Amino acid sequence: MKKILLLSDTHGYMDERLLSYAAQANEIWHAGDIGTTAVSDRLKEVKPLKAVYGNIDGAEIRKEFPLHQRFMCEEVDVWITHIGGYPGKYSPAIREEIRSNPPKIFISGHSHILKVMNDKKLGLLHMNPGAVGKQGFHQMRTMLRFTIDGKDIKDLEVIELGKK
Repeated sequence: MKKILLLSDTHGYMDERLLSYAAQANEIWHAGDIGTTAVSDRLKEVKPLKAVYGNIDGAEIRKEFPLHQRFMCEEVDVWITHIGGYPGKYSPAIREEIRSNPPKIFISGHSHILKVMNDKKLGLLHMNPGAVGKQGFHQMRTMLRFTIDGKDIKDLEVIELGKK
């Protein structure tokens, strides 16, 4: 069983309250637009970090993290990318791959819009944790936490860190 803290779009901002939630997780997953290595380094000090780079991330972040992360967590196939879209509106760059080889969980960031929805056609769960940083048009800073237990995805919670 693994407890996951999922965040995105920090844009170089580290909220210390985020770290208390991170300490309760087994792993931290970041769906891009990290902003600075100071953010990723701080997260790695707390728990193991799986992350992808986003469109605002520079060479240092891109050197450390890939554009896509695809891995197994327990018995669940997970794919994280920054610009991925959502069911019915997947990004053209990943559309064919996701249709031909769908994961169980598809995670993207970029939009700053918190969204969790099932893709019944592909049998996957799409998650976008919104944005936890202060840059962008979002009003509330959000992230998600959930548990993966074998093949089960459960105990999903939205965490609000307040207005930006």
